[in-house]
Amino acid sequence: MKITKPFLVLLVLLSACVSFAQSGKKLDKIIKRDYQIIECTVLKMSDKTVEYSLPGETVQISLDVSQIARIDFASGRSQTFDVSANASIAPQSSSQNVASADMKHNTIAVLPVPYVNADNQQGSEDMAKFAQNDLYNKLLDKSSNIFPLTVQDLRTTNSLLHKAGIDHNNIDETPIEDLEKILGVDNIVAAKVSYTIGTGTTATTYNSGNAKVSNNDKKVTTSDISTTTANNQTYYYYTVYFDMYRNADKIYSQTRKPLLAVKDGWMDSISYLLKRSPIYVKK
Repeated sequence: MKITKPFLVLLVLLSACVSFAQSGKKLDKIIKRDYQIIECTVLKMSDKTVEYSLPGETVQISLDVSQIARIDFASGRSQTFDVSANASIAPQSSSQNVASADMKHNTIAVLPVPYVNADNQQGSEDMAKFAQNDLYNKLLDKSSNIFPLTVQDLRTTNSLLHKAGIDHNNIDETPIEDLEKILGVDNIVAAKVSYTIGTGTTATTYNSGNAKVSNNDKKVTTSDISTTTANNQTYYYYTVYFDMYRNADKIYSQTRKPLLAVKDGWMDSISYLLKRSPIYVKK
């Protein structure tokens, strides 16, 4: 059978269209409790695990449901996973067993701020405390803008959390209604900082030299000296998650990436999100 040139061209175009359609296939999204998002194809689900494969791969990966907050399927359906149903995951999973502090109305508590390297999922206790203290001070500085709310003393917050066995490692696993009872507040601000680190090199070249002109042939001769300096630069790529709760209801939830990839860029994002939260009133 002889294949004509127009037919061959049509066949190539059809193949390209099929490849494009396959490459543009919508994927499922697994949102983990550490805020990592995995774009994949969910293959199988059970009460304990979710199995999925990554784009372009056939290997099946198993993930424990205790690590999953939500799955957004390509079809548009979403499924939320309630970690509080598993007592082995959340130490304060049952509200009936939570030791309640005296309730202080119109009081907001600042939770420890998990500060996590998204590449290895390692958290920093020192940075979690630093970020919590930074957010606490921002609220104190703007106390007139959040009236009638008052900010619970940070020592009180951390002491009550410590007695309940809660820190930056498991703060995300404890239901908000339990945290409000433990802390004795009706308002909570919860933030998280996730980051990756990148490096780059910039080169700066400096030229110096003398030019000489010959009167006979009017030619210009130069003697140049060129020096190049290489500078290594570290870049910090942050994602800041910012949530506020009142009487266990989420009243504000935003995510922001700083414009500049600098070491303290997350601090500007915290300020930006706080000033746009519903508790903040401009004076």
